[in-house]
Amino acid sequence: MDDEDLRLAPRPHTAELLRWAEQQGLDPVPQGPLNAVLTLLELGDAKLHDGFPELSSALLQELLYERIHLYVQPRQDQDPLAYGAAVRLLVDHQRAAKRLNAKRQQRLHEEAEWQGELLAGLLRQPHLLTWPRLYALLLWQAGVDTEDLDAVRAWLAGFRELGEAERIIALAALTELDQPEGVEGWTEGVLLSIGMATDGARLLVENRLMQRSYRNLAGLNALGLPMPAELSGDFPAFEAAVQAEALRLLGEWTVPGLPELLLTEYQDLAPEPGAAEVDRYIVQRGLVELPDIADWPTDEAAAEAGDEAAGQANEAAGAAGDATE
Repeated sequence: MDDEDLRLAPRPHTAELLRWAEQQGLDPVPQGPLNAVLTLLELGDAKLHDGFPELSSALLQELLYERIHLYVQPRQDQDPLAYGAAVRLLVDHQRAAKRLNAKRQQRLHEEAEWQGELLAGLLRQPHLLTWPRLYALLLWQAGVDTEDLDAVRAWLAGFRELGEAERIIALAALTELDQPEGVEGWTEGVLLSIGMATDGARLLVENRLMQRSYRNLAGLNALGLPMPAELSGDFPAFEAAVQAEALRLLGEWTVPGLPELLLTEYQDLAPEPGAAEVDRYIVQRGLVELPDIADWPTDEAAAEAGDEAAGQANEAAGAAGDATE
């Protein structure tokens, strides 16, 4: 895969921003959280100016409240407030580049501070976890050398040998999470939620990565340059490259190589339920009532109903057209 053509990998200007902060005498921000913030903003809807994302209140809230807790897991020795501090550093850089006035800088600073504190609480909620985040916590608690992928694989193999009750006990022992209910809090619903969040978070990153490639492709076409080979005849290879890059990023924000292992070799430890499994859970818990299957319309009846609805819509459209003539 030609990375210059596909432009899959984000290119956050982390080192440049850290050098600028040092030159300005600003408080240092850890590289990992800063890199995650810049990357997720680059993969979001932020506009880039000279390689740096331009912040707004809406983008700040989307990052710190809605998205970043799906991806990052601070290490045991890392302050979760570092993500809010990283955003504030970006705000200061934006002000220095004269893209913010002093009043707007102060407002974004305040928003980043309180939403950064809110994020620290979100990161402690079991039902908001994803599988890579959860297993990162388990690996660190077990003292596994997470820089050694073979050691990570060996620990996962050992965890697989435990019974379900023993695994739940291990989850309930994680001190980095708020767990007032202990073992009882790890219900089937919580585990389903973790699986759905994992699938959704990965797909969101994959979609954003694809969009990056398509934007670059549009630029190539505008210059009259040919389409990259990966997009002209081997789309499955392109999809595989997108997934590989998404998994690399998820590992960068938790434990390198872990998300891929959970998706491939250890899917049984990190199930991602489909729609049928979620529907079954909802019905079994009585959360919603569905009609008896004997009352469901047949395919033929459903088709007839669809044709009738389409006919009514066409008639309405025709009447509206007559009224405007």
